[in-house]
Amino acid sequence: MGQKVNPHVIRLGTVFSWSSRWFDEKKYKETLLQDYTLRKMLMNKLKAAGIAKVEIERSINSLKIIIFVSRPGIVIGRGGSGLEDLKKTITKFFTQQKAGAGIPKLDIRVEPVKEPNLDSYLVATNISDQLIRRLPYKRILVSTAERVMSSGAKGVKILLTGRIAGSEIARREKIHIGTVPLSTIRENISYTSYPSLTKKGYIGIKVWINKPEEK
Repeated sequence: MGQKVNPHVIRLGTVFSWSSRWFDEKKYKETLLQDYTLRKMLMNKLKAAGIAKVEIERSINSLKIIIFVSRPGIVIGRGGSGLEDLKKTITKFFTQQKAGAGIPKLDIRVEPVKEPNLDSYLVATNISDQLIRRLPYKRILVSTAERVMSSGAKGVKILLTGRIAGSEIARREKIHIGTVPLSTIRENISYTSYPSLTKKGYIGIKVWINKPEEK
């Protein structure tokens, strides 16, 4: 079950909520594609701020964007200048879209990620950066897993697949510490699949983190 079902998807509605929250029966396809393109643009633009995820809420003529980052000061900027630039970028994005419905009223909120070591996306991007710098993969796996566990996680599992360390034949390397019960719906499992482009080719990174219960 753990290899066939995305741990995040199977927990939608019980542990997690949807990343896009709206209803548009007539223009569902166009709105979904617009959300995907906007989210991808923000993830690339705010990578230096340690962006973890983007949530989008739509209502009539208004758009609420919630950005979760580990370094919110970079997004906000001095005196809120960063937020103004971000709002201009998003407004330009909707101007270029051929939606025909005009530019919605924007409401941008920046939420801090309390513990970056418990967010699977931030952990995966950190592993990717280290692999690109050609650091020893075993040291990366051990140090990352220990850092996650010391942050209070119940368990962590990291899987690398591909031409690890530039090997001619692709292989798999895995580290598993603690408990990560993928079939237990009530467990808060943070999961990310992330590609890392090294000089020898792509290395796939999968991270499962069993997060502790929030008090």
